[in-house]
Amino acid sequence: MSDLTIRGLHKAFGERAVLRGVDLSVKNGGLLALLGPSGSGKTTLLRTVCGFERATQGTIAIGGRQVDGEGVHVRAEARRIGYVSQEGSLFPHLSVADNIVFGLSRPQRHARHRVDELLELVGLPLSCGNRPPHELSGGQQQRVALARALAPSPSLVMLDEPFSSLDASLRAETRQAVADALVHANATAVLVTHDQSEALSMGHEVAVLWDGRLIQTASPDVLYRRPVSREVASFVGEALVLPGTVEQGSVVCDLGVLKLSAPHVDGLVDVMIRPEQIHVAVHDAADRTTEGQCDARVEAVTFYGHDARLSLRLEHPSAAGGIAVYARVPGYRAPAVGTRVRLSVDGEVVAYHR
Repeated sequence: MSDLTIRGLHKAFGERAVLRGVDLSVKNGGLLALLGPSGSGKTTLLRTVCGFERATQGTIAIGGRQVDGEGVHVRAEARRIGYVSQEGSLFPHLSVADNIVFGLSRPQRHARHRVDELLELVGLPLSCGNRPPHELSGGQQQRVALARALAPSPSLVMLDEPFSSLDASLRAETRQAVADALVHANATAVLVTHDQSEALSMGHEVAVLWDGRLIQTASPDVLYRRPVSREVASFVGEALVLPGTVEQGSVVCDLGVLKLSAPHVDGLVDVMIRPEQIHVAVHDAADRTTEGQCDARVEAVTFYGHDARLSLRLEHPSAAGGIAVYARVPGYRAPAVGTRVRLSVDGEVVAYHR
């Protein structure tokens, strides 16, 4: 497998700019999750890397070989890129084995080259080889699509939202099987998705594409804990944003004096707190409120099973009617509506200039 390097990539359709100066690198054997909302340019970037579209400006190199740029445009079929689509796109009239070898040479197709090896790699029994695709589940069909993409030993594998059509239980199982297969194949891969949990759980790195621009590329934990903007914070998971003031290395807001994840100049800011950082304890009238804690009342509970979202009203003396915040707690610890609770914030928070 080979590394992927994109520099200064622009793509426009007529007067409409879709990609605006994208710089991106994927290391050999790495899996990069390309995350962004609908209309951000994810599919256009994928199609341009694959060679289905030609770059307006900038360069694309795979394994050090330039495949797109000024005066250069290598055809899609000559780029040695494996492609897995959202639907899998298996041929219904062919067996699973014949689907896997479809893109190989005639002698390799006749010999069913690497079929058993690839079925084992993607976690399917060898008996699947002689079955038609319609006899497999949706998750199994996506694994066959991955096996077909890996069969010619491509330089790069592109996965275009391959799990979006699966139900929740199949999605989780298939994600893990695909991730394991890519690691065992030492594949360099790009996963295009709008699903934050998918990107965070699968990507070695996650790149956020926003209105045609890459605004942050980082490991999943850094992206989630230290997003570079309010927009990224709100898009990647839930984010509670409160006004605050930075004073001598800490930030003061309605939830107390909090630690910052990075140094910040003194002044007015917006404070980003993840809802699961807010520790919720049932109020005990005998306990005094200590520094870093505040009182609130539960106004609503949205129960998800494994966890619950609490809508809370801070009992804040400076605001008539209190201040609305929300928190995430384990489902079994969700208090009833109307319960008085005491809040504190665990860990560090992020501040943004106003």
